[in-house]
Amino acid sequence: MNLITLTDPQSAAAEAYRSLRTNLYFASLDAPAKTIVVTSPAAGEARTSVMANLAVVMAQTGKKVIAVEADLRHPSLHEYFGMKNERGLGDVLSEDDDPVQIPLYTADIRGLSVLPGGAVHSAPLDLLSSSRMTDVIAKLTDMADVVLFNAAPMLDVSDTAMLASKTDGVLLVVQMGKTRRADAQQAKDILTRAHARLIGVVTLNTSRSRGLGLAGY
Repeated sequence: MNLITLTDPQSAAAEAYRSLRTNLYFASLDAPAKTIVVTSPAAGEARTSVMANLAVVMAQTGKKVIAVEADLRHPSLHEYFGMKNERGLGDVLSEDDDPVQIPLYTADIRGLSVLPGGAVHSAPLDLLSSSRMTDVIAKLTDMADVVLFNAAPMLDVSDTAMLASKTDGVLLVVQMGKTRRADAQQAKDILTRAHARLIGVVTLNTSRSRGLGLAGY
């Protein structure tokens, strides 16, 4: 898995992520978003890549950032940081220790920690909708300046809408030429019904030179 913000920091794509970071800051200026879900309408729309690179550029500003794998069916975030999918969020939510113990793994970027998905679970919706998940979010918030959640595609499962309702905001990743407009609209409608705050839509272009951006929706 390639983190362009690390492998080629002077590239147009890396600069686009830094611009996204800046635009996100201004988009949430009136109501700062400390816990942010990154998702997409459907699978294969590069949401995990966007989330991982965004975590890197946020940490590069000196912020303490925690990147969390919240797709408990198909965890892949750990691969971007060269980690094993060891004990992670799914395990924490399945346990009953009090207080909650969260296993964070240090990435090779100063200020950035990763919470993998851990063991794959058959009922992730139950875990993500639990009061224990609310406790985990609160604890993560105390431990970092920004917490980013890599969430499952909106139209595939109901997990993400539940998670979004517990956080400060959502970034919806769409790919130009791939994401269907109807799917993007349906994802927005789901977030509205969940009373989740849509911060903006990350538009990802297939051409690397064109980069990506943040827009209202």
